[in-house]
Amino acid sequence: MSHPSQFDLLTKRRFLPLFLTQFLGAFNDNLFKNAFQVMIGYYGLKLAGWDKDVIIPALGGVFILPFFLFSTLAGQLAEKFDKATLARYVKTLEIVIMLLAALGFTTRSAGILMLCLFLMGTHSTLFGPLKYSILPQYLVETELLGGNALVEMGTNVAILTGQIAGTILISQQGIGPTLISVACVGVAIFGLCTSLAMPPAPPTDAKLKIDWNIFVETYRIISHVRQNRTVFHSLLGISWFWFFGIVYLSQLLSFSSDVLHGDESVYTWLITLFSLGVGLGSLLCERLSGRKVEIGLVPFGSIGLSLFGIDLFFSTPQIPHAHLTWLQMLHSHEHWHMMADIALLGVFGGFFIVPLYALVQLRTEPAYRSRAMAANNILNSFFMVLSVPISVIIMKLGASIPMLLLIVSLMNIAVAVYVYGLQPEFLMRFLVWIGTHTLYRVRHANLEQIPDDGPCILVCNHVSFMDALVLAGAIRRPVRFVMDHNIFKVPVLNFIFRTAGAIPIAPAKEDPGMKERAFLKVQEYLSQGEVVCIFPEGKITRDGEMNPFKPGVEEIAQRSGAPVVPLALRGLWGSFFSRKDGAAMLKMPRRFWSQIEVAAAAPVPAATVKADDLRATVLALRGDWK
Repeated sequence: MSHPSQFDLLTKRRFLPLFLTQFLGAFNDNLFKNAFQVMIGYYGLKLAGWDKDVIIPALGGVFILPFFLFSTLAGQLAEKFDKATLARYVKTLEIVIMLLAALGFTTRSAGILMLCLFLMGTHSTLFGPLKYSILPQYLVETELLGGNALVEMGTNVAILTGQIAGTILISQQGIGPTLISVACVGVAIFGLCTSLAMPPAPPTDAKLKIDWNIFVETYRIISHVRQNRTVFHSLLGISWFWFFGIVYLSQLLSFSSDVLHGDESVYTWLITLFSLGVGLGSLLCERLSGRKVEIGLVPFGSIGLSLFGIDLFFSTPQIPHAHLTWLQMLHSHEHWHMMADIALLGVFGGFFIVPLYALVQLRTEPAYRSRAMAANNILNSFFMVLSVPISVIIMKLGASIPMLLLIVSLMNIAVAVYVYGLQPEFLMRFLVWIGTHTLYRVRHANLEQIPDDGPCILVCNHVSFMDALVLAGAIRRPVRFVMDHNIFKVPVLNFIFRTAGAIPIAPAKEDPGMKERAFLKVQEYLSQGEVVCIFPEGKITRDGEMNPFKPGVEEIAQRSGAPVVPLALRGLWGSFFSRKDGAAMLKMPRRFWSQIEVAAAAPVPAATVKADDLRATVLALRGDWK
């Protein structure tokens, strides 16, 4: 089946104005910040007699401070008011700030520009929870990952182009301050115009009473998100990515000049490689995940971050060129390995960050979504600030810049082990994703027949030991599988099944207690509105033909009142995990990455469910493609 591309969202009014508004805001942030930084670093701009070695490190702190002060307020405002209307107020504030910044540039006033930097940090603080919490209101679930990917890609391109444009405009002899002033104000006005086209996004908690005590509200927000383990650990993962990214990005300037002996073009080129890598990785997420929020990509991303971070240490040239330029880097094959590492760090960073943002949006209750994103801002800011003293301490202990980057990459392994130990769902989904994307090419047919919410029973033919993993990888909603207790015990698969909440079952004559416990657990899951999958044959086929369906599915449907969706697996007979030509997994595999399909039929109301009728439907759905 063909599906709309994520780029189709750029033609929709419910997404394009938001995308442009976010892009222009990030672009203007960096246009302004880089111009200010260049004036300090190259044109002698001073504040209170301080030199550039004091002012430049302070810029980051001034910009981040509003995230600590105003994130809780931003989250509450985004819950209480229409987000599109709020966006217009924020963009109007940006115009006022940029008009003030124009005065600062033309009068060369570092004090005014520092105030504007704080105010732009406030602007970004107010817009942050809004931009992420509005996406689930504008997009359906299958568009959520693609929408986040486009926002993440757009943000990275905006940051990169803003930095480059800021440097170029302010460097124009004699007219630099005028050019940057016009550009900053013009971009802010354009941003207001795009926000005017954003569709309404009604408040999710219009009766919310604003708490102005930032300390109490910060504690309350963090405490609330901690109650949802998946959301809280996702926020910690996002914050760790910012820690990792800030260490790398903050050291790339020194890495370019002191390690590679390159000029400013080398630094710009490395930043470009990393930023474009993040953008590419973000866009690839939707294709790799099949248009659903696939958290299995998160461990995949963290593996890549460590692997290519470690490899960067060994790929850095030991004898650098003198006065290296970016064009010399392109023509020097000894730098290609290092450049590939930096680009791939960005790509795997995209794999890591995009699913986490989408998961937070999906798993947070709508009335608290903006405040959850405010908690994300607070945690991100804390980790970004924490990265500075930790980097300084490591360097003070004698580490070189390449060694610092290596240590952070090794720290990433420790953090991954800790987080995935606390939240094994990430690792489970990674194993499912790896298994289903390396062994098979899975096509989907009519899976929209599975309801988006509410209880539902799936019934499917049983062809191989991989059946449950293939279905789990194909279906958008989490699925609770009822499976033979012998399959449940298979090593490695057992970890996946336990983490996914699978239900082992045995025949009544073998273990009546286990069967009754399984029926009770199924009813519990269905009463909670979850999806349960049953293989009514009770065993894996030995000849490729479907066995009779056991009547237990009728009892489960009648007890719960949940509709039953027939599914068919096509193409798994003859695979390494099937019993064709002997015992499964004990014969030499004869095919890899073979094409298979998961197909669904229309739901059957609980009152009309008959085991024989379900078998006939699944058999017809499967057809001759076993």
